[in-house]
Amino acid sequence: MNNHAAKQSSMFRHAGILIAGVACVIGSACAVEPGIQAPNATTESQADQALNEVIAKAEKTMRRFGIGEAPAKPANTFRLTTYNIENLFDDVDDPTLTGRNDDEGNIKPAHQRLAVARAIHKLDSDVICMQEIESLEAMLWFRDEYLSDMGYEYVISLDAGNSRGIENAVLSRFPLTNPEQWIGKELGGVHPEKYGRNKNYYAGEPVAFRRSPLKLDVEIPATEDREAWTLTLFVVHHKSGRYSQYWREAEARMITKLAHAVETEHAGRAVVILGDFNAQIADESVQTYLNDGFMDIFADHEEAALEMITHESNRRIDLILANDAAIGYLREDAAFVLGTAARPKGVDWRSMDTFEGYAADHYPVSVDIDR
Repeated sequence: MNNHAAKQSSMFRHAGILIAGVACVIGSACAVEPGIQAPNATTESQADQALNEVIAKAEKTMRRFGIGEAPAKPANTFRLTTYNIENLFDDVDDPTLTGRNDDEGNIKPAHQRLAVARAIHKLDSDVICMQEIESLEAMLWFRDEYLSDMGYEYVISLDAGNSRGIENAVLSRFPLTNPEQWIGKELGGVHPEKYGRNKNYYAGEPVAFRRSPLKLDVEIPATEDREAWTLTLFVVHHKSGRYSQYWREAEARMITKLAHAVETEHAGRAVVILGDFNAQIADESVQTYLNDGFMDIFADHEEAALEMITHESNRRIDLILANDAAIGYLREDAAFVLGTAARPKGVDWRSMDTFEGYAADHYPVSVDIDR
């Protein structure tokens, strides 16, 4: 048994103790929802079942946004998803990450990993684009430990040039080709002197991608009704922060240029830009995409609906944007956000770090696409 498997097995064997211990330490779900409590477990299988029961109850009682169950995929379609799963770090120390970015002991907790895996199983997506992945090794570990029955034969996760060590990744049942990134690519202009009222740490330096987008092609196999075709994805994770609007806007302008270059090189190519935009539809960075030919898959939905919120902060910041060619394939009426357990309203991560049933602060956004 490898180190990861051994550690996971140990966690499951002691899940009854782990669950009670976390609840006591962080004042977690048991304090908010007294019914969310796992029975004592004496075997690994019982522990696994016990933790699953806790998570299942949390999904029902503590879901504030999105829908509770993913709809069935329509016939002759495949499902595309974007999901920021929040800090998927493994237990292997990366010596290149030091100081405040040191990842030693930063493994994503077992109950969170299991909750994420439950959500992915519910989705049954054919192509799932993820943000906040530590590395290809971490992605493969998570896939093999939790998603081995999902058929994700194709995996890409590339260093995005981020100082915290997080990158974008894609799991797919279809072949993935032509990955490309632009680490450190300058976007024009320099960082301003101020970041809000404070001095900007990057003042005077050229503005560049905080995290490079990941561009790749998904090769969709032929069916009886359609020849094989290619879908180009740009998986993004824009710079976060209230005062980073200028940075996100610069990133958006460059990504639209890169996407249009694909359209120019491949006439009629379906292109989708998706991921964590760290901005809402009305913000200038997202408007850059919309004004430059990319359509929000929820454009015809009620924007304020709780079923469309993608982040526990009550914002819709995880988006799927498609060009005209892609819109022809997308079943926009089949787009949805799958909700998972969230912290109660008015409670933030500073006072409630985690709880059994918690997967991530973002929720997966999906759309079904004609084959």
